[in-house]
Amino acid sequence: MRAWGGEQVQEAVAGCTATLRTVADRDWTGVNAGRLEWSCHRTALHIASDLIAYAGQLAGRAQDAYVPFDITLDEGTDNAGLLHVIETTGALLAATVRVTPPDVRAWHPYPFRSADREGFAAMGIAEVLLHTHDMAEGIGIPYEPSEDLAESVLTWLFPHVQPGPAAWPTLLWATGRGELPGRAPVTEWRWCNNLVVPAERLTLTGVRPAAARDLRLGGDGGFDWIEGGPYEGTREAAGMAVKAYETGVHRPEFGLFVLVRREDGRAIGGMGFHGAPDEDGRAEIGYDLVEGARGQGYATEALRALSRWALARDDVRTLFATVDLANTASQGVVTRAGFKQVSEGEEEELAYELRRA
Repeated sequence: MRAWGGEQVQEAVAGCTATLRTVADRDWTGVNAGRLEWSCHRTALHIASDLIAYAGQLAGRAQDAYVPFDITLDEGTDNAGLLHVIETTGALLAATVRVTPPDVRAWHPYPFRSADREGFAAMGIAEVLLHTHDMAEGIGIPYEPSEDLAESVLTWLFPHVQPGPAAWPTLLWATGRGELPGRAPVTEWRWCNNLVVPAERLTLTGVRPAAARDLRLGGDGGFDWIEGGPYEGTREAAGMAVKAYETGVHRPEFGLFVLVRREDGRAIGGMGFHGAPDEDGRAEIGYDLVEGARGQGYATEALRALSRWALARDDVRTLFATVDLANTASQGVVTRAGFKQVSEGEEEELAYELRRA
């Protein structure tokens, strides 16, 4: 899967400054940025502040809150100077994303209290694209970023939003900035970084729609797999996640997770849900491991961690899994994770269940 992050941040910033430089001689202080209550000048400063804040979160490895700093402009800074600040802070975020290891996560409030380097890159790009649109709308000039950038923001930050006919209008609609035929107006919104669930030797890393699509098509999904991976079950689960995303029913916290070893950052398998819990709070869980990672307790460890996370939620009461009658190894995994056999299913499968205490 193609690396995503620093290059796209710089592309977004370049498009922003090229657009706004054509109107740098106008009054930005007395004009509101589109539907915002902020002036165009304040909005441009907000872009720069977000870019440097995201760079600071990653570089400082912040874990509990935003790093307590901000930027201020020198007295007398004109619009051209402000654009230079945006270029500079964008370059700092791009550089930070490039040198940050893939397993590093830093604090961000929405929705799971952290984001990785790709998440911070996507948030920076979203701020640039959307607020450049706001300013252009307020000043009265055209602006439209590349479809690739807009689609990347949607697949990285809006996995819960069904794709529309085109990415840019969909992103504007999803953030309350436009209309989309057949969809109600959006009045409140949040983006959604991927979830990670820690285990003793593993990190269960939530798979974004773009990565799931790559896995389904035979790619690596952006993960460094051990030899023989990913296994066929992970690719099938990725296809289920893509289908859910494309039909607008994807709940990212109830999707696919890739199991990544902490000791070396290598991916060894996949685990996840077949969908969101039903009205009775029941959710099905499945998993597979690359052959070279089997027999070492990884699947049991991951299943315990994911089950513990799920059953701590108010909307999950019961987890269940089905295992082939001949697959004694997998039967051992679910049993060690606390699941109880409840019935013999069809097609020589055994059904197992784990209830909230």
